[in-house]
Amino acid sequence: MKNQHSRRSFLKGAVVLPFAAAATIELERPLPAATEAPIARVGGSELKVSLNAYSFTKLLNDQIKNRGPGVSLFDVLEFCAKNGFDGFDPTGYFFPTYPEVPPDDYVNTLKRRAFELGVGISGTGVRNNFTTSDKTVRAAAVQHIKEWVEVASRLGAPVIRVFADTQMRAMTWQDVAKGYTRDQVKAWIVEALSECAEHGKQYGVIIGVQNHGDFLQTGEQLLDLVSSVNSDWCGVIVDTGYFKTPDPYQDMALVAPYAVNWQIKQSPFGEESEIPTDLIKLIKIVRTSGYRGYLPIETLSPKGKVYDPYTVIPAFLKQLRDAIAQTA
Repeated sequence: MKNQHSRRSFLKGAVVLPFAAAATIELERPLPAATEAPIARVGGSELKVSLNAYSFTKLLNDQIKNRGPGVSLFDVLEFCAKNGFDGFDPTGYFFPTYPEVPPDDYVNTLKRRAFELGVGISGTGVRNNFTTSDKTVRAAAVQHIKEWVEVASRLGAPVIRVFADTQMRAMTWQDVAKGYTRDQVKAWIVEALSECAEHGKQYGVIIGVQNHGDFLQTGEQLLDLVSSVNSDWCGVIVDTGYFKTPDPYQDMALVAPYAVNWQIKQSPFGEESEIPTDLIKLIKIVRTSGYRGYLPIETLSPKGKVYDPYTVIPAFLKQLRDAIAQTA
């Protein structure tokens, strides 16, 4: 990613407004000055669609936890090929040995099968908690990510998805930080991500920070954190369903030029919302940013609602493919 003109030293202080304006986003709040230049891309926007394994979370967990036949990552990979996905994101916690790393044979067999099916590996992801005041927990999370960076490298995944947030049910970052300020917690996260990024650099795997949780609620917060890490091996994963702002599309437009991967959700207002994602509007934002690469979709199963991944996923895939075609 580095070249003679590092994107982290070029155009310091440039404003990202043109990207949002070009995507026809009507701004309701001022955008911050960018702390780094966007990722340099050439050739125009070129988009591929991937499937995040989380879309099959119940069935995957059923098999892993012996709650029924369920499905395996290999089964989901076959589903991807049958439904015309370009890529697959085999999330780490659906590997049978998680949180322990899988044996090489499992990784190599999955990688070979993906190649045989013509399905790319768009990324993977793990669980971690960097907002806790417990240093030992943070240190263990760093070690965990490092181990899975090596798995991602063997798998051929260019990006590993990590969290900056608490990821603890019904608990905020303030709850687990136990009296520390936001700036202090941010310093913990930056230190942890910096160490992970350095390890990622050694193995050719980018650390992708996903805006999922309550510490990163806005595009500004996400960019501020990633730019503070100040590494070409740490980038933004745009979770389109987790910006906690009145107009999430503004946040998407702000961070899109810095994206190393995406999570395309059915609603920009969370899994319980009935308001569908305006995919035409979203893809225009993606194209305006010049992003080239995978757009992994992640469908969710809200509590109390019937969810069948075998019907929901193909339907959402068609909607996304249509939006990509209409904006080409």
